Amino acid sequence: MTERATLFEVGPRDGLQNEPGLIATADKIRLVDMLGDAGLTRIEVTSFVSPAWVPQMADAAEVLAGIARRPGVSYSALTPNLKGFQRAEAAGADAVAVFGAASESFSRKNINCSIAESLERFGPVLDAARAAGVPVRGYISCVTDCPFEGHIAPAAVAQVARELLAMGCHEISLGDTIGQGTPGRVDAMLSAVLEEVPVERLAGHFHDTNGRALDNIEVALARGLRVFDAAAGGLGGCPYAPGAAGNVASEAVVARLHALGYDTGVDEGRLALAADFARGLKTSAEVS
Repeated sequence: MTERATLFEVGPRDGLQNEPGLIATADKIRLVDMLGDAGLTRIEVTSFVSPAWVPQMADAAEVLAGIARRPGVSYSALTPNLKGFQRAEAAGADAVAVFGAASESFSRKNINCSIAESLERFGPVLDAARAAGVPVRGYISCVTDCPFEGHIAPAAVAQVARELLAMGCHEISLGDTIGQGTPGRVDAMLSAVLEEVPVERLAGHFHDTNGRALDNIEVALARGLRVFDAAAGGLGGCPYAPGAAGNVASEAVVARLHALGYDTGVDEGRLALAADFARGLKTSAEVS
């Protein structure tokens, strides 16, 4: 039997959140629907953050209300705090995510608090989600490199991963936020994290700044990871990570996984259409 690998599609949230021109709610809904039509079963639709910080995600509830929910597809949202979780739950998100970092400097730039403070903030979200039966994913940014601190020690990543697991996160996504990770350092980081977290609870999140994302995915595959974050059309970036390019493109990841003999359940032709549409949204936002 062909082994399964799963894409966690972050394009509608991580791919679009930093676009300077506002993208129409109807277009966001269409993108999510196209991704579902392509066979993606885990889609991060939006983010329930303050519109003052991320204006692009101000229509989060409207997007979740408008999508055509397909059976077997999990539609999730990013929730930085309890208020965000409550809004996501009311909007019908199937799962939520919290986001931290392995770098103190990046944590302060990105969410305006220390790593320890960020974990403390997540507590009420995890408690409320547990009571509601909503799965919570934990993101860790800067797992190999930070734009402010340089290389990040694998032990620092492992410590944050251990704490997120203990708090109740069902999955932990390890993010090479600025795309500077090399296969060797990704492998060293994974070696440390796997001492603390079972491989089936991990996902890889690689940016393609230096064109190494697919190589790093292969390193993660060799370590046993089978879930990978990607964005249709390679959209994305981070306003607090200078020089970071987009997420690795979903269509490139699917093509590589298929070439390696993995089953993803994704239709490459339909995904290509969704990727073209996503790139068109970026272009229209830039010229608007």
